[in-house]
Amino acid sequence: MSSSTQALIPHLHLGSTFGALFIGVTFAAILFGLSNVQAFVYFQTHKGTGISFYKLAVAWLWIIDALHLFLIVHCIYYYLVTHYADIDALIGIVWSFKLQIVTNVLIVYGVQLLYFHRICIVAKGRSKVPPIVVGVVVISAGGWFVIWYPSSLDLDFFSPSGVAIVIIWAIYQCHVFSDLIKMEWATFMACGTITLVDFVIASSLCYLLAISRTGFSSTDSMLTKLMVYVINTGCLTSICSLSVIITCATMPQNFIFLGIEFLVAKLYVNSFIALLNAPHYLQSAAETNTSTEVHMRHGIYRPELNVMVSQDEGLQGSHENMSKHPGDDVVHLLDLPRQAAA
Repeated sequence: MSSSTQALIPHLHLGSTFGALFIGVTFAAILFGLSNVQAFVYFQTHKGTGISFYKLAVAWLWIIDALHLFLIVHCIYYYLVTHYADIDALIGIVWSFKLQIVTNVLIVYGVQLLYFHRICIVAKGRSKVPPIVVGVVVISAGGWFVIWYPSSLDLDFFSPSGVAIVIIWAIYQCHVFSDLIKMEWATFMACGTITLVDFVIASSLCYLLAISRTGFSSTDSMLTKLMVYVINTGCLTSICSLSVIITCATMPQNFIFLGIEFLVAKLYVNSFIALLNAPHYLQSAAETNTSTEVHMRHGIYRPELNVMVSQDEGLQGSHENMSKHPGDDVVHLLDLPRQAAA
């Protein structure tokens, strides 16, 4: 047994190391199940629109998400089953752990680019500032890190995907888990960049929704609900990324930050597909509320004269025509996949 292995044995606490990874995989599997539901709802609500860009994007996200789950499950199986109690195997980094970092990067930056594409479509005819700001942040965020660490990385290029390249490069320089402590700066910068881009994307979407208000209460109410959703999902992914930074900085000797990192990609997939399904959810809720209101009106006994009943029915019919789809303006604004396919 090597000296490095002997030195690691007294400090190896399975509960806070591979136990934390196991818990992270469990929650990641739950989130993958939710993404399956979201993808099913999306394809069901758009089954008559043919092949579109967003259908291919959802399919691609689902495939990469499934691959990510397979890799982290293999990682846990390798350490806790195949090489159970094998200390020499436990201190080394298996190939599936490294590859899951690559899939994680593909998911996060892929979703951010999809958000950017969506902002460009929503901003058309409204404002040119949000897509420009988001585009600059998403494209230049990668290059900042390459400039800040030129001597340590020996990279002489400025790339839009610089952070992604740095993360992949850093993880493949690690051969044992103790090497991850030396590369913790990569974790800090990656999660910090993710949080920054999330903030810019959420702010831009909320701004575009705010300037799209029409003055009609039903439409503005649906826009407000969507703004709340965008803020909540942006905060959720940002909190997860910040949790990785905090746990890595305060507890670098255990794997709690890695267990949380398993969830970042799953949250991104769920949040984006749920945003694509938002028009369906909002329209269904609006139609349910309208149907309930109409049934309540018909259930009220009114002993007026016939002429008054006729007038009331005429007004009611006019109201029903006006509020048949109270969220049509919002749905037309938000249902971008169908617009893109048209």
